[in-house]
Amino acid sequence: MYILTVDQRGSRRGDDQVPSLLDDLNRRTPSDGLLRAFERTAGDEVQGVLTRPDTVLTIVVDLLRSEQWNVGLGIGPVHEPLPASTRAGGGAAFSYARDAVTRAKRGPHHVAVTGADAGQADSVETMLSLLAFVLARRTSGGWEIIDLLRSGHSRGEAAHRLGISESAVAQRLRAAGWVEQQRAERLAVRLLAEEESS
Repeated sequence: MYILTVDQRGSRRGDDQVPSLLDDLNRRTPSDGLLRAFERTAGDEVQGVLTRPDTVLTIVVDLLRSEQWNVGLGIGPVHEPLPASTRAGGGAAFSYARDAVTRAKRGPHHVAVTGADAGQADSVETMLSLLAFVLARRTSGGWEIIDLLRSGHSRGEAAHRLGISESAVAQRLRAAGWVEQQRAERLAVRLLAEEESS
């Protein structure tokens, strides 16, 4: 099981972003891998229970992109049957997520992973940290192209919509590390699946 614990960065200096975050995260359903809805657990922190590594990765990437959150991921068993409320859940994965978000607050990339297999969890954390490094250096122009591609547009369509050449699209994608991100995401999903099954 995957437990994501997410805490707002610098919450004392800004507005409470938790309500809008909950709205966004809870658009997912059990078929998407959201087993228990994200809920505010304390202060500016939310927590949810997930079952699919690809959904976990998508959420983590979105959170890292926003540069507003500390992201802690716990991987392991939970007490079953799970209660209806995430806040009432317990088990090793919940403890791991608590440890991870605490470390994420101190880390340079604001993401940490804890699991039963410390070496495997470290591998997942390393991959997520590398992704965070790439995302933090991406320009708005790079994101503009990538958002279009992720919404189903071809490179040619993206070029037309932005009024630039396809070669300019390719240049932006290279500068944005798009190929590297895709490869890193595929590996991260495999590592997450391996950690959860270990």
